Amino acid sequence: MIKGTLFKIFFIEVTVIDVLDVLILSYILYKLYFFLRGTRAAQMGMGLLVILFASVLAQVFNMVSMSWLFENLRTVWLVGFVVLFQPELRRMLIHLGQTRLIRMLIKGTSEQIVEEVVTGVSQLARHSYGGLIVMLRNTGLKAIVETGTRLQAEVSAPLLVSIFNPRSPLHDGAVIIQDNLIEAAKCILPLSQDKNFDSSLGTRHRAGLGITEESDALVIIVSEERGQISVAFEGQLTLNITAEELRERLILLMHSRKTIKEE
Repeated sequence: MIKGTLFKIFFIEVTVIDVLDVLILSYILYKLYFFLRGTRAAQMGMGLLVILFASVLAQVFNMVSMSWLFENLRTVWLVGFVVLFQPELRRMLIHLGQTRLIRMLIKGTSEQIVEEVVTGVSQLARHSYGGLIVMLRNTGLKAIVETGTRLQAEVSAPLLVSIFNPRSPLHDGAVIIQDNLIEAAKCILPLSQDKNFDSSLGTRHRAGLGITEESDALVIIVSEERGQISVAFEGQLTLNITAEELRERLILLMHSRKTIKEE
């Protein structure tokens, strides 16, 4: 163990381990802040901090009744924390699972997601169901996700087909896929401002192209009128591709994808 003293603050000796300890904790808190910023979990976290601060004050001022109440609450805080932050904890664990090291140890997850998306999109095209699927990469789109209905469900072909079924209340708008989860459905995307946009294409194509002009997401568009599959990426729209071509693009996307950055 490293015990060398770096410097002293009054009578407190600061070692290399102390510095590493503070740096690691600071990094974890920094990442946690950006991961939760702008979410409902952040608001709930502030509420828990208020309760924690109140419990400290109760002990400082020797408030017996309040101290007793907070002391008994501590036994259920852990369970309450897990229940309240379940969606965020699941996202965090999935986010950690997307690191390069974990992907090297556990193979097949990305390929499974690709197959589910390709199968779902193929079925949408076969049934002439309009579809708009946004595959996030490094740019976070929390503002877009908040415009829709939060799902945080595992990606599956039957679920995608069910969402875009014309009789489904979620079929209008876009589906957002991030960290191997369907984050939300019925999301509103910005329309492309490209003056050369083909006027024969509908709003779905214009919206799909629009979000790729503002982010590095890949968007899959299924035409309701033609039953064709198109892909938008980096402000470019590729029309009428096959399921195999879509699979190749998604596999390339998954392999080239860096760890997602928090907003």
